Amino acid sequence: MIIILFFIGHWYISLFFQTFFLHRYTSHRMFKMNSFWEKTFFFLTFLVQGSSFLQPAAYGAMHRRHHSFSDTKKDPHSPVWSNNIFSFMWGTFKEYRNLSTQFINDDSKSSDLPRWKSIEILGESMIVRLLFIIFYSSFYWIYAPSAWFFILIPFHIFMGPIHGFIVNWFGHKNGYRNHPELLDNSKNTLPVDLLMMGELYQNNHHKSPNKPKFSHRWFELDLGYLIIQILNTLKVIRLV
Repeated sequence: MIIILFFIGHWYISLFFQTFFLHRYTSHRMFKMNSFWEKTFFFLTFLVQGSSFLQPAAYGAMHRRHHSFSDTKKDPHSPVWSNNIFSFMWGTFKEYRNLSTQFINDDSKSSDLPRWKSIEILGESMIVRLLFIIFYSSFYWIYAPSAWFFILIPFHIFMGPIHGFIVNWFGHKNGYRNHPELLDNSKNTLPVDLLMMGELYQNNHHKSPNKPKFSHRWFELDLGYLIIQILNTLKVIRLV
């Protein structure tokens, strides 16, 4: 069914660019790429995330702060200090909005984070976000066999923040710990992380934040890292 394929495709492609470009590259610099590929992945991140585009520099700065202050009151997105899902999401949104505005208005804050100001402005434009929403809605209007499928449209609209919520909420609340010595509340939520391409091995990741492979035990599968290995073999990127 075309709607189901569209939803699954958007879910995993958007998730790939979030884990590959925004998280492992922008935030942690786990591998290197030349300027051509950086611009290519920057643009594809904007295109795939669409209405939920997350500015790479703002994402990277916020995520680095998350690691520096993991599960303390200075952590910009920790469920430990949130009473409910809504306060957690609102706090994350305010932190992201503040950083994204700073980066767009002040180029000096770029540091080593990838920048492309024209795409940043385009991606943050409410008109552009609305055009993506119209595209998602029109696709469902044309191909959905039933109105019930329209309940999936909000997932497309907020795809990026939804992925971020799943990782940071459940990855610091539920699961097991391979590294109980860590002082934060990070956990590995799924033994086989098929839904989030390795992103839910939070305890492993917080133990080795700059290691590109998030899986540490034999039964843990990091799909994101498998793709990174392929891109490294093809010389699109170079693992550090």
